[in-house]
Amino acid sequence: MGFFKLFVIVLVICAFFIANTYQLQSYEIQALLQLRKHLEYPVQLDVWENYHGDFCSLTSTLHMSITCQDNSVTELKIKGDKLVKLNEFHGFAIPNQTLSEGFSIDSFVTTLTRLSSLKVLTLVSLGIWGPLPDKIHRLASLELLDMSSNFLFGSVPFQMSRLIKLHTLTLDANFFNETFPDWFDSLHNLTILSLKNNRLKGQFPSSMSKITTLTDIVLSHNVLSGKLPDLTALSKLLLLDLRENHLDSELPPLPKGLTTVLLSSNVFTGEIPVEFGTLNQLQHLDLSNNSLSGMLPAGLFSLSSISYLNLASNVLSGSLPSHLNCGGELGFVDISDNRLVGGLPSCLNTISDKRIVKVGGNCLSLDTQYQHSEGYCKQANSDKKQITGKQIALLAGVIGGIVIVVVFLLVVLFIFRRKRHARNMVDKHIPPKVVQNTQPGVPSELLANARVISQVANTGSQGSPSYRVFSMEELLEATENFDQSALLGEGSVGKIYKGRLENGAYIAVRSLNVYKRYSNRNLKLRLDLLSKFRHPHLVSLLGHCIDGGAPDDSTVPRIFLIYEYISNGNFRAHLSENSSRKILKWSDRLSVLIGVAKAVHFLHTGVIPSSFSNRLKTSNILLDEHNMAKLSDFGMSILMEESEKAKGDDVTSWHMTKKEDDVYNFGFILLESLVGPSVSGKGEAFLMNEMASFGSQDGRRRIVDPIVLATSSNESLSIVISITNKCISTESSTRPSFEDVLWNLQYAAQVQATADADQKSDATSPS
Repeated sequence: MGFFKLFVIVLVICAFFIANTYQLQSYEIQALLQLRKHLEYPVQLDVWENYHGDFCSLTSTLHMSITCQDNSVTELKIKGDKLVKLNEFHGFAIPNQTLSEGFSIDSFVTTLTRLSSLKVLTLVSLGIWGPLPDKIHRLASLELLDMSSNFLFGSVPFQMSRLIKLHTLTLDANFFNETFPDWFDSLHNLTILSLKNNRLKGQFPSSMSKITTLTDIVLSHNVLSGKLPDLTALSKLLLLDLRENHLDSELPPLPKGLTTVLLSSNVFTGEIPVEFGTLNQLQHLDLSNNSLSGMLPAGLFSLSSISYLNLASNVLSGSLPSHLNCGGELGFVDISDNRLVGGLPSCLNTISDKRIVKVGGNCLSLDTQYQHSEGYCKQANSDKKQITGKQIALLAGVIGGIVIVVVFLLVVLFIFRRKRHARNMVDKHIPPKVVQNTQPGVPSELLANARVISQVANTGSQGSPSYRVFSMEELLEATENFDQSALLGEGSVGKIYKGRLENGAYIAVRSLNVYKRYSNRNLKLRLDLLSKFRHPHLVSLLGHCIDGGAPDDSTVPRIFLIYEYISNGNFRAHLSENSSRKILKWSDRLSVLIGVAKAVHFLHTGVIPSSFSNRLKTSNILLDEHNMAKLSDFGMSILMEESEKAKGDDVTSWHMTKKEDDVYNFGFILLESLVGPSVSGKGEAFLMNEMASFGSQDGRRRIVDPIVLATSSNESLSIVISITNKCISTESSTRPSFEDVLWNLQYAAQVQATADADQKSDATSPS
């Protein structure tokens, strides 16, 4: 009987042990190892190297811990030693401070999102740099995110508003420098919000008062300005830290449950609300270094829990009541550098080891050299309250002058608009104003003021030559009078010639067949928009030449666009066995596809107005000497918006007006990358029917390019086949966004890289 009991106990212990032992899925282990690689092998993760055990069982340290549940990572904490020691950061890698130039925060976050069950993510002092990508929202289970002490800049991405389970967000000590987000009220479970030591600007949103779950708001050391709204609805708020900003309103009412209020070094004005004397839970109050005036509320000193009270460096005036009571917990008081007069109450005047009191720089009746005369404070207060007749006259003069200037400017503006309206009546070729983001007929005002909004694209194209106007003589000399030997090809929008400038640089010159005639002025507006499309994966437009354009704003007979010359042929040629070009293996094809997807994503979201109808096909993807993809023929609809219709082109094929149609065309680029140009040449209908073949291994062997089959992993191939099928859906509403396309391609590339590394390791390891 005793043996039976022992047997049962052993069984129970074993069952408990098994239930609490987690073996990670292989792709999550790959993701963790890939993260270590992205972070450039920090010493804190050395324990991961050559580790073949269960990652869930790794012993936690001060710098690294992994927690698992149901065979998935739910908590990942990594703390490095790359402390931020800079006051300014300009968005580039810094040796020994940030991760290297080769670090890609986009790829890093893509890898992170493969750990889809993460609830807690801490990545502190790791040198991570770049703008935080929108795709961070794919960590939908995230409850705590801490990326403090890194080099993140730009804006806090709006897509994070979809992290509805998030209760703690900490992004301290970074370089976020855009407007403070106004969408935090979408995070209904948020309790701790900490973004101190950044460069966030704009106003403190009134919508913050809707997040009734908040306990901590820490936004000190930013550049917030304007009014601090009423926060009394935040009944659970315990900590409010807004030190060292530029807030310049009066102090609003505060929640009753606050224990710590730190509002020093702002520009708060007006009197300290009497209601502050009823905040019975308050322990720390710092209102120093502001412009607060009026009398000191006596109730502040007698609060039952108050231990720290700092009101220094304001313009507080009047005298303190002699019968002032001090709370039993009050251990520090600083009322120095104000305009206080009279005597010091006994509870502040008693020499005691329990309480530190600072009163210098006032006009108090104390026998000390650190007090001004009483007349000094009274005069200062009087000067603040009185405005002399001379000052009133001066103020009236200033206001009057401003009114005169405004009236004058309004008259000038009215005359200018009258003249411009008359000119527009003569110019019949200016496109009509239509709804935003429809490319045909883009308003000239919008074209003239088009702006690039992608900071990443700006950074990536800083080495590009500046845009300029070429002379016809330059082009004739560069192409030897457009000799037939310089002809590179002829497309639906004109001939392309190779040329060489006087400085030895090679160029590609496109001669446009523009059937719709524009005025000289209107065409220049369109060219100005096109010139702003700069991205590492777009062929750089170097300039233009208008041949025969008359100075009287008449129509333009010929247009030439001058591009950088890309020497290594097009993508299609690198997919064909019949070409002299080197055929690309699967990982190289993925690299090209990712580059093109980034370029199109930029054209859709990185410029205003967006550019659709981008003529996406493999022959319009050029490769440089490093096989880096560069998309050509983009944005032609800006200049050719009615040309194809006049020529009778298939409007549903290449002249698109919706971004979903660019996705559709990119789907056929993906398809051609899978099957090769010989199969894709059989037409869209054939390919659509053959898509079903991808579902089986036999079907894949029959239709997929043999080079792809030989150089790809099954998982990587399946990811691309899946996204291809979605892109070429006949229902445009079901097609994915380019962000989703890009994410899937990057994921496929990472899976392939892991498979290649494993294969190489197996090949080199001893048998």
